[in-house]
Amino acid sequence: MLAAPDDALLDQLAAAYRVRRRYHGNRVRLHFLLNAQSGLCPEDCHYCSQSAVSTAEIEKYPFLAREKILAAAGRAASLNVGTFCMVISGRSPGERVFGKVLDAVREVKATYGMNVCACLGLLTEDHVRRLEDAGVDQVNHNLNSSARFTGEVVTTHRFEDRVATVEHVGRSSMKTCSGGIIGMGESDDDVIDLAVSLRELGVKSVPVNFLIPIPGTPFETRSTLDPRRCLRVLCLCRLILPSQEIRIAGGREVHLRSMQPLGLYPANSIFIGDYLTTPGQSARADFEMIRDAGFVLEDPDGSPVDAARLDALLAGVA
Repeated sequence: MLAAPDDALLDQLAAAYRVRRRYHGNRVRLHFLLNAQSGLCPEDCHYCSQSAVSTAEIEKYPFLAREKILAAAGRAASLNVGTFCMVISGRSPGERVFGKVLDAVREVKATYGMNVCACLGLLTEDHVRRLEDAGVDQVNHNLNSSARFTGEVVTTHRFEDRVATVEHVGRSSMKTCSGGIIGMGESDDDVIDLAVSLRELGVKSVPVNFLIPIPGTPFETRSTLDPRRCLRVLCLCRLILPSQEIRIAGGREVHLRSMQPLGLYPANSIFIGDYLTTPGQSARADFEMIRDAGFVLEDPDGSPVDAARLDALLAGVA
């Protein structure tokens, strides 16, 4: 599939869409990402502008104040987002920050009643239990690439460390969320092995990121992606992970460009708004893309949003 010629791409998309429609219908689910703590990370992930080896010019700050987190959650709620994703930089949360995360989760759920996903780095079984008790619905921890290629991406932790965190979450009542980054120099076999690893771990939600080569990071010169390659990867993921939520994540606007709507044929979810340290396209553009391609926005409860409500959402966003 990954090596197929361009004239096979529409057939691949059609095949992936048949599987996508079997499990997710014609709906598109929205996620909203909040970078609740930026920079200050001791890890050396070569793709990341927040890592210890990055000289990228980004805003760095400790855990956000309660008011800013609730404001972001309010923005997510106004956009009909299904899951509010709270991310902090760092290897693993210290006790002080972890306590603030738990308090923020409780407040967001009490105020807005939305699903919350926590992305906090490497986690222990105790971390997972406390997140579950606080009401977290989903925990994200990306494998990023294959076991074979991980050493080319990071040296301060192992592939097995990431797997252990996903396994801890898998033994809880929370949904597992884990995906990868495409375009870091990995081979086709690495892409396949990543998808198979996610299937073997029983991951339920899969964000597929496409590398944005950020100046100041070790991977700043790696830019080998084009829209067709990205679409083939999404099709592959859908066929290997047929029932999972597959989300087009970071790099969607940069690498799919004018072909973004085609990504919705294999994928059933997107991030709306900005990413960790890079901007996304406007909410209006995302709503219009979903509508114009003939897909249906999904409510947080899984039901479809009718045309009148979508028009109201469009009227309220820039």
